[in-house]
Amino acid sequence: MNYKISIITVVKNSALSIEKCIQSVVRQNYKNVEYIIIDSNSNDGTSEIIKKYEDKISVVIREKDSGIWDAMNKGLSIAKGDIVGFLNADDCYYSNALELVNNYFCNNDIDFLFGTVEKYKLMHGFSPNIIKWSFGFYTSHSVGFFIKTKKHKEIGFYNSKFLSADIDFFYKMIVNFKLKGCASKKSEIFGTFRSGGFSSKVNYIDHLKDLNEIRISNKQNKFFVYFLYYLKILKKPLKFFKSYFKKN
Repeated sequence: MNYKISIITVVKNSALSIEKCIQSVVRQNYKNVEYIIIDSNSNDGTSEIIKKYEDKISVVIREKDSGIWDAMNKGLSIAKGDIVGFLNADDCYYSNALELVNNYFCNNDIDFLFGTVEKYKLMHGFSPNIIKWSFGFYTSHSVGFFIKTKKHKEIGFYNSKFLSADIDFFYKMIVNFKLKGCASKKSEIFGTFRSGGFSSKVNYIDHLKDLNEIRISNKQNKFFVYFLYYLKILKKPLKFFKSYFKKN
């Protein structure tokens, strides 16, 4: 069986990287692909690069949005594939990535998949049993994550009030909706994730507070949540105080 796979890329002013990103999708060995690009009115040459490939892209939307999660939700709302994945404009797939995705969904009773990803190191595996303690249980959202589109829409869209709306979604997916998923083999690398994106620009204190809000909104015990908060500060005091003085 060849599932139709929808890939969503959201972009704003990424002229230096968007072409490599697009090429990694349109040159996949696997061909049953719907490619959706949401361009937030880029003005640095990104839009012109996208136009070069429009005959190979299923949908291009160029309009202002309210941020990365709003743009991803726009893409998700029109996705028609059986499976959906997200590829940031700075990232790229290896040529056999979507073929691997199709094989996993064909040969396993799963709702979602986390593939191995090259970041600053090789990110591999999926450990849902630690989610109530740690959000370091998965490889990545961009490049590595794929889910049945119907299941994603059952859970809902990304909540843009959170900085890490993907983590909020994953918590709902695993704890609240109890979907079934797995990880690819360590040797099956889906692509590369470049550092320096949206998440890397978030202040560490704001990041910790955001994680608190995600846990509390998903009904975790507040005392336990703040225990985790102070534990993280104790583990990385220099990072915490640097971010504190940066904010103040």
